[in-house]
Amino acid sequence: MQKASLTKASKRLYTYKFLLPAGIIYFVLFLLPTIMSFFFSMTRWDLVEWDFIGFDNYKTFFSESSLNIGFRNTLIYAVVTCGLKVILGLLLGVALTSGLRIKGYLRSVVFFPTLLSTIAVGIAFSSMMHPSQGLINKSLALAGIVGPDWLGDTSIALLSVAFVDVWKGVGMATVIFIAGIMSIPEDYYEALQIDGGNAWDRFWHITNPLVAPAMNSVIILSFIGGLRSFDLVWAMTKGGPGFSTDLIASIIYKQYQGGFYGLSTAGNVILFIGVSLLAFPLLKLLSKREVDL
Repeated sequence: MQKASLTKASKRLYTYKFLLPAGIIYFVLFLLPTIMSFFFSMTRWDLVEWDFIGFDNYKTFFSESSLNIGFRNTLIYAVVTCGLKVILGLLLGVALTSGLRIKGYLRSVVFFPTLLSTIAVGIAFSSMMHPSQGLINKSLALAGIVGPDWLGDTSIALLSVAFVDVWKGVGMATVIFIAGIMSIPEDYYEALQIDGGNAWDRFWHITNPLVAPAMNSVIILSFIGGLRSFDLVWAMTKGGPGFSTDLIASIIYKQYQGGFYGLSTAGNVILFIGVSLLAFPLLKLLSKREVDL
């Protein structure tokens, strides 16, 4: 009995030793910076010294006139990019798992933008969207259409950046959907064909419900990515014109540029909490939907 207890204890100790290196790395690279961020968000600090000021940074951050615009823009941006990536990714996934002869080539074409640098994509599309010299408006002019000022018009600037985000990120969503569709047993489709089902029945009654795990992954990844987006917006508009494309992340960066390190750290904490409050309930809801299906 005692020997068996010693064996179990030694196995448990071996398990802890095996996990210890990963635990140390996780603590140093994630938990410790997170704890430090919560602390320094309540200080006025620079690279040399700090003063504890309590929740003053949070009060200042929420009193920023651009904050309400930033919250609104961030939610719109996340919803638009997430929704379009899900819809287009699913449609492309269905098309690229069909009997197309060149589907392998088309998969490479669809996925290619994902490999490009976000900053490079932002700079390239900024040039293409120039109101008078850009390739997009010049192409529209050949058809007799006067193109808008894509990035200078406050009413469409945010959507213009969102569409570029979708162009770059839909390839990853498509790959996830392709993996989900290819995991569906072919027997289901054969049974539907025997029963006289058409292409719509094939999609609606088999592909759509059974691809739910892949869809949930795309929704979560795209939505969180939209809430945290910064680099593409900064490369294309730097939050302008005015505050029309300012997201929470770009507001935080502007505060950091101004030397308000404690204030920008408080903004990062607010962003972290906000993303968690939106993402975890969404994940739970999607998981429940997946079980029900």
